Amino acid sequence: MKKVLIVVLLFVIIGEGVVFSFPRISAWHSQQKNQQTFSTMFEQFPVTVDPKNKVIVENIDVNTFLNDANSPFQASALNAVGAFWGVVDWLASSLTSEGWYQKIAGVAGTTARIVVITPGMRKEQVARAFAKALSWNTTQTKQFTITTKSSPLPLPEGSFSPGTYLVNANMTPQDVQTLVNNRFTEEILAHYGTTTAEKVPLDQALTIASMIQREAGGTSDMRIISGIIWNRLFINMRLQIDATVQYAKANSSTVTSWWPKVTPADLSRKSPYNTYQNMGLPPTPISNPSVATVLAALNPVKTSCMYYFHDNAGQFHCSNTYVEHVALLKQYFGRGK
Repeated sequence: MKKVLIVVLLFVIIGEGVVFSFPRISAWHSQQKNQQTFSTMFEQFPVTVDPKNKVIVENIDVNTFLNDANSPFQASALNAVGAFWGVVDWLASSLTSEGWYQKIAGVAGTTARIVVITPGMRKEQVARAFAKALSWNTTQTKQFTITTKSSPLPLPEGSFSPGTYLVNANMTPQDVQTLVNNRFTEEILAHYGTTTAEKVPLDQALTIASMIQREAGGTSDMRIISGIIWNRLFINMRLQIDATVQYAKANSSTVTSWWPKVTPADLSRKSPYNTYQNMGLPPTPISNPSVATVLAALNPVKTSCMYYFHDNAGQFHCSNTYVEHVALLKQYFGRGK
């Protein structure tokens, strides 16, 4: 059924004469999405958390924008442009995962490839996505994520900007590094001004955003999870973020998933990334966050909550105390944690 739907959608695109114009479509898509992003409306990202004084000072102008239909937090199926390109992103991702995609692209007379990087991917997942589309070997795939004399551009975890990338079949790892670096510069660095950096250094913001990206159920709870993380940092409480344990566990050669299930035994795993065992932030980001998630890290909701979870229906719950947290867990799961 999936392949049939892909073929139908592809036929519609071909029927409109669009498949031969991937660069033009990509440019239009980028322009449309950029018109809806925070970075096109403000020269630099605002920051409403004050780590030095351990307070969150919400700003009405920032809140108004972040709640606006044009903000990165409010994209939804009700937005025609967002809905259409959500389908295109899904189609692009599906096409690049199918073996017959390159054959179709060849028949269409183009060497273009579409790579969709989803928010929350690890750098290894990003590398594999590009490697699959560009038929890189193992050595080339590793070159994409490292810094060498021939590949001087550093791409640390957290700086692989999510989004839809148009690449050519003959692009090298260094070419794609440049492409990804340029997008990170345009979307993050160009808007991370001195005032913002003085309050929250970029590496700290990316690390917090990377955890929010993996923990949130969607854009609706990103800022409150950010508030809870900051609340814990303010009182020197262990962050106790499951996603960091997943990251640590996946660094082991004994697992086959980049985001393995966390078991009670994993909470005592020895790793600098285990925030159940170590104080403060993990050493680096654990995933690659979207612009919206970076904004959430910098502009948390002021909350008294210290604990949170999502129930089986995906609903978000938070509590002020551990006693309240355990009571809610027992209510929804029949057990505490």
